[in-house]
Formats: sequence, C-alpha cells, structure tokens
Amino acid sequence: MGHIAIQIAKAMGAEVSATIGRDEHVPLMNLLGASVINYKTDKVEDYVAKYTGGAGFDVVFDSVGGENMLKSFEAAKLNGHVASTVSLLSLDLSLVHMKGLSLHVVFMLIQMIHGIRQQEHQDILKEIAKLAESGQLSPVLDDVEFTLEDIGKAHERLSAGKATGKVVVEI
Repeated sequence: MGHIAIQIAKAMGAEVSATIGRDEHVPLMNLLGASVINYKTDKVEDYVAKYTGGAGFDVVFDSVGGENMLKSFEAAKLNGHVASTVSLLSLDLSLVHMKGLSLHVVFMLIQMIHGIRQQEHQDILKEIAKLAESGQLSPVLDDVEFTLEDIGKAHERLSAGKATGKVVVEI
C-alpha cells in the first residue's frame, strides 16, 4: 500500500519521505522518488530533524498501525495530519491532543457497506485510474509468484515480511 501512496502523493506534487525496514528497498524508494528512512535504525527525532528541520511532517500516512501509530504522531508537525488504514487498537491519544493533530482513519469499504458517498468514492477511483493510465501509478509486484495450490506459501511469504510489493497468486 505504501508504494501506491508514494506515487499518488508524488503525482499531486508532494515531497515524499518513506519508511522501510529492509535496506534492499532503498533502490525501489529511490525509483519512486521518495527520501528513504529506515525505521529500524533511524530514530524519529533524527529523521524529523533531517527532513523537516525538526518541525515535523505535514502529513503522515501510516499503513502499519498498532504501536507504530505513536511514531507517526511523533513524526507529524504541530497541527499536522495523520492518516491510517490500520487503527484497530486502543491507544493513548494524548500526543495527538497536545500537537493538535488531525487523525483520519481510512476504511475504503465504508461507502460500499453502508451505501453512502458512493459518487465521491467513484470520483476518487476515476482519478486514480487516470494516474494509472498516464503511467504515474503502477503496482510493485513481488518477484515470486504463486498458484492457488500454493496459497499457504504465499501467505507465509507475506506474513514473514519477505515480499516486496504485492504478492501475486495465479488462479
């Protein structure tokens, strides 16, 4: 999901920094045009200082969730924005309050499940399709492909964090 977010942000003119956990992802992030932060070796205060002069990032997109949300709150600037696709947890939001952050939880199926704002959802997807058609947006696919019979191995690769990009299962 992160590589898609990077491409959309770049297409909208944003300067993008992206976190990685494996150094082998540096070339991919460079190709996508993002500054690279290794969240396993770089402290939040260090990369905030390096890329924002200590002010914090305007927008932080957190696709990891869990306790990582605390790092996202720390990395955001005062009155900044944090968006997450994974926020099923109990968490102390004191830092969100003290920094005046806007927290936005994204669950794209809400419109379909509840039958609301469907036109808005369609419009967003049409804009995304335009980016894809223009070559500004393309998925990164893992180099190992699986058959439906190997679905367990595909899930294992994904769960172990060995995949780079989307895991493909041939049906």
